[in-house]
Amino acid sequence: MSIMSFITGELLEIIEFQDASRDTLAWRFPDEDKSIKNGAQLIVRESQAAQFVYLGQFGDGFGPGKHSLVTDNLPVLNRLKGWKYGFQSPFKADVYFVTTRLFTGNKWGTPNPIMLRDKDFGVVRLRAFGTFDFKITDVPVFLKEVAGTDPHLRLDKFADTMRSRIVSVFSDALASAGVPALDVAARYSELGDALLPLINPQVTSKYGIEITSFLLENVSVPPEVEAAIDKRSSMGVLGNLNDYVKFQMAESMTHGGTSESAAAMPAQMAMGFGLAQEMVKQMQQATPAGSPPPLAATAMADLLSPAQAAEVLGVSEADVIAAIDAGDLKGKKIGSAYRIPRAAIDAFLAG
Repeated sequence: MSIMSFITGELLEIIEFQDASRDTLAWRFPDEDKSIKNGAQLIVRESQAAQFVYLGQFGDGFGPGKHSLVTDNLPVLNRLKGWKYGFQSPFKADVYFVTTRLFTGNKWGTPNPIMLRDKDFGVVRLRAFGTFDFKITDVPVFLKEVAGTDPHLRLDKFADTMRSRIVSVFSDALASAGVPALDVAARYSELGDALLPLINPQVTSKYGIEITSFLLENVSVPPEVEAAIDKRSSMGVLGNLNDYVKFQMAESMTHGGTSESAAAMPAQMAMGFGLAQEMVKQMQQATPAGSPPPLAATAMADLLSPAQAAEVLGVSEADVIAAIDAGDLKGKKIGSAYRIPRAAIDAFLAG
C-alpha cells in the first residue's frame, strides 16, 4: 500500500489513498495535524468513497473522481464550520476513505445452536455455517456503526466483529420465515436466496452494508431429529414400494399375453392370496367366540367376489376380472356377476 500526500509547508494540497492490499474497508487519512489548503485536490479512485468528518459530525461525501476542495464543493462542511462568506484560509477535518467494491467468500457460522419452533418436531436446535458476499452501501452508517474511530479497518477485524452480528440477523430471519427444519436441512441454496430479502433490510439499516449473496453450506440438527427424519424417509420409501408392487401386478394382468408377464403373474397372485389367507387367519383369531365371522373370512371360506378379491390383493377389481378372462384364475359367472370358488383358488395355489 502506497500513501501519498504532497504538502507545501504545513498545508495539505493533495489527499488520496492508494490501496493494493485488497483487504481494507476503511482508512483515515493521516493529516499529521496539518490543515487542508483552500482549493486542495481530493482524489477518489474507483471502488472508493471519501467522507469528511468535522468534530464528530459527518460532513460532505465524495465518489470517484478528482475534486477541488472549495466552498461550492463543501456545502455541509461550510454549514458545520459556519463559513458565512465561504472560506479562504486552511481548515482541519478528518477524511475517511471507504472501499465500496464487493468482498466475497466471507465465512459465518453459529457458535451455539439456534433454537427454532418447528411445526413437525417442536422446538429444534440447529447449527449452520456458510459464506456471504457484501459491499458497503451507506458510508456514514458504516463508519459510525462498524469502523468507529479505527484509523485502518481491515477485513479480518470486520469478520470478527460482524460474524456474530450476521448470525444474529440470520437467526431472526430464519425464525420469522418459519421454514421447517426438513427444508432447512435439504434446500441450502434456495433458503439462502429466500432469506436475503429478510436479512438485507436489517444489515443495511444497522451497519450500512448490503449482502449480495448468502450461502448455507451445512445445517445440522440434533441426533434425535436426524433419526426422526430418517424414519420418516423410510416410511415414505415403503409407501412408494407398495404402490410400485401394485402397479407391477396390474401391468402383468393387463399384458397377460407376453411370456414374461404370464410367467410372473401366477407368482404375484400367489403372493397376494398368501397374504389374504394370513389376514383371514388373523381376523378369525381376533373374532370373539360366538360372534359371526368377518366378511373376508366368510368370503374366503365360500366364494369371493371380484371386489373382495381385489381388496385382499391390493389391486383393482378390473385387474381381477382381467385375470379371470385370461384364464389365469378360474371363476364363475352367476347372472351378471363373477364369483371365485375356494376350490379354484386352492387349485391356482397348488398349480
